[in-house]
Amino acid sequence: MAGTPENGDHVDRLRGQWSRELPDLDTSPMAVLGRIYRISNLVRPGIEATFARFGLDRGEFDVISTLRRAGPPYRLTPTELYRSLMVSSGGLTHRLGRLEKAGFIRREPSPADGRSMAVVLTEAGRARTEAAFRDDMAGELEMLAGMPAGELNELAALLRKLTLAIDAKLAET
Repeated sequence: MAGTPENGDHVDRLRGQWSRELPDLDTSPMAVLGRIYRISNLVRPGIEATFARFGLDRGEFDVISTLRRAGPPYRLTPTELYRSLMVSSGGLTHRLGRLEKAGFIRREPSPADGRSMAVVLTEAGRARTEAAFRDDMAGELEMLAGMPAGELNELAALLRKLTLAIDAKLAET
């Protein structure tokens, strides 16, 4: 095990405890996936606090940022949104209602099919998205400031490779 429970991180301590209790079990997946989970739990409160300062929750930010990333005219169908966000159509409808009430989106007839509606990011939504995202990226840069750029690039490449491998494995099922 790389690192011992005495001088290691949280995951090293957990693996040490499991090694003592179940010495026959391979806990090596925790070295990667456990750390990813731990990092996610550590950074989530700060990210959510950033969005809250802008009057948004994470799900609402996900919707308006998806519209913003789509580029002009910042318009998607609800189906395109829920597929991109991997949420249920009911969950998306609830988010859209809150965002529309706040003035960040509007729903209008689709130019491609008058029978369906399109979700459009308003100018207020665009401004809020950009401000929240800039603040979020500044906070995340600060969290990563303790690591050299070369190591961060290497880590990003390895995580991309891991993500693609897991995506491929899950697609087999």
